[in-house]
Amino acid sequence: MNIESVAKRLVELCRAGQYEQAQRELYAQDAVSIEPPWAPSGSLGNAKGLPAIFEKSRKFAEGVEAVHSAGCSDPVIAGDWFSVAMTLDATFKGMGRSQINEICVYRVRDGKVVHEQFFYGAET
Repeated sequence: MNIESVAKRLVELCRAGQYEQAQRELYAQDAVSIEPPWAPSGSLGNAKGLPAIFEKSRKFAEGVEAVHSAGCSDPVIAGDWFSVAMTLDATFKGMGRSQINEICVYRVRDGKVVHEQFFYGAET
């Protein structure tokens, strides 16, 4: 797959709420997932390798009590990178309702996502 195909497919799957399917289909085995430097460490922090990324996603999903809405912009592509804006309005267990607005940046190599990095404010 070329980068345009990967980016469009990732957006399609995210809009359908199929995040794990996106990872299984589009991510390299050695992909990395990077959170902002101030984000908590542990299972919701940075992850290296597809199994660790699956675990990170699973832990995040376990903390969600209810999703009120979610969205994903069209991708913006530059070279072997693309970005999308994602939004999530959800109620989190023990934390209440919160809105997350983030920029997600992805790098594609050999038709697979090898790097994802999330940019969002500390208040989310």
